[in-house]
Amino acid sequence: MEISKQSITAGRFAFASYYNDHMVLQQAPQKAVIWGYYPDAGYRLIVKVHGMEKVYSAVVNPGPTADEGIWSITLDPIPAGGPYTINVFSESTVISITDVLFGDVWICSGQSNMQFTTYQIFNASEELAASSKYTAIRLFTVAETYSPTPLTDLAKVEEQWSLPNSTTVGQGPWTHFSAVCWLYGKLLFEELGYPIGLIDTNWGGTPVEAWSSPDALAKCGLRFDSHSVSHAKPKRKYTPLEGPYDLSQLWNAMVNPLLKMTIYGAIWYQGEADSAEPKMHMYNCTFPAMIDDWRAKFSAQSGQTDPGFPFGFVQLAPNNPVSQDIRVGFPDVRWHQTADYGYVPNSRMKNVFMAVALDLPDFDSPDGSIHPRDKQDVAYRLLLSGLAVAYNKTSGVYNGPLPAAVSQSGGSVTLNYGSEWQLQIANNEGFEVCCSNNPLGSCKYQDPGWTEAPVISSTSVAVVLNGTVCSSEKYIIGIRYAWRESPFEFKKGTIYSIANALPAPPFISFKPQNAGSTFTYTFDWSKPTILP
Repeated sequence: MEISKQSITAGRFAFASYYNDHMVLQQAPQKAVIWGYYPDAGYRLIVKVHGMEKVYSAVVNPGPTADEGIWSITLDPIPAGGPYTINVFSESTVISITDVLFGDVWICSGQSNMQFTTYQIFNASEELAASSKYTAIRLFTVAETYSPTPLTDLAKVEEQWSLPNSTTVGQGPWTHFSAVCWLYGKLLFEELGYPIGLIDTNWGGTPVEAWSSPDALAKCGLRFDSHSVSHAKPKRKYTPLEGPYDLSQLWNAMVNPLLKMTIYGAIWYQGEADSAEPKMHMYNCTFPAMIDDWRAKFSAQSGQTDPGFPFGFVQLAPNNPVSQDIRVGFPDVRWHQTADYGYVPNSRMKNVFMAVALDLPDFDSPDGSIHPRDKQDVAYRLLLSGLAVAYNKTSGVYNGPLPAAVSQSGGSVTLNYGSEWQLQIANNEGFEVCCSNNPLGSCKYQDPGWTEAPVISSTSVAVVLNGTVCSSEKYIIGIRYAWRESPFEFKKGTIYSIANALPAPPFISFKPQNAGSTFTYTFDWSKPTILP
């Protein structure tokens, strides 16, 4: 895991590091891009896809060294299928990649819960034994490398393009292959029926800033030169970390080299490393900015990747049982993962989808409770939202329930979820109200006035909370749900959608100043709720 230095063998005629036998290239209507190296700038190479009539011509451009040029070719749109052999001819030599499929290419990235391998999950032996049936899914894993400057190509490869089997999918703990990536790709293939290419690039324990380019960080006032944060309230100094944990180090070595490749989308599991002060308060900027920047740069470099490509993420899972009373850190990041809207896609995070995981604790995980072994439910929830957002395939709602309105009457508070939902209530916990002496006062999300308000009754579209938890001389001025590091036991969230079994996401809302003395208003989820 040493710092990487770009090393290119002088004078070679070769494909770039992540073009190899058994790979998947992006299918039509997008165009796949192929590139590599040749010694002589200005030389013209011939590229052919075996079985197709068209002959492509690629001129070698100057490369990183005087005797190392770079060639690139954009293929015509090729529909899903294969296998193909792609040949590149010089005057005297031919290089080839074989068993190439065309389908959808997905990037999988993040920290340790994305790195968590199929070998480590529940029912691993069963999953690994069945993996070899999925010959149309292909796997590639980037090695852990970091760099202070952007690299042109990957310095190291952990796992070259491979067909799935018990070894390539389940090499061992923390190696390859990512369980969330594999399970999501497998479910996607079962739904779509054509090849899926999965590129896994991750590093455990790393913050979002390490995966972000300087351009993305600058959008949030975070500068590489001074490590200062200008947007934060109050102004804070960012303490620089070393190696893979520092600004842009993993972007430079593990993402930037992939930009020339045409991809369909990306999924992301990260945020635990950003759950402490001061970084947790920056995540509502740094995470959306990273998504925007990845999209812009993949599109600009390849010329083919959709500039708004679909991006999915996993909302943070629980951590440990003693954290059930912890109300800061993970809850903040979960909220900020949605840019403070509580759901995606939204007007700030368009074409983004998520899997809620706050009801999937694994306090007995041998890899630590921060690493739950149930990645199957995570992948399935990603699939449901991903099919809707990334593929426009849905049979109905694809998120968990959010309330439409709240009303207070006597000692009860009613949350109405609207006719689009059919609610399943699994327990009576999870809700809190904020009690204040002032009916027009404000309630900070860390105020001690937050008090548990149990569910006392429910219907298929509404839940009624006990409002008497606030004494008679106090007023309810805020409400929130699942605002704990570990709010629930396994699959015992308070509210689920009957239609899709998806859990309600966490939310927080404060009474509008014009709402009067009673706690009655319609939620406006079209705007972010900033944590005061």
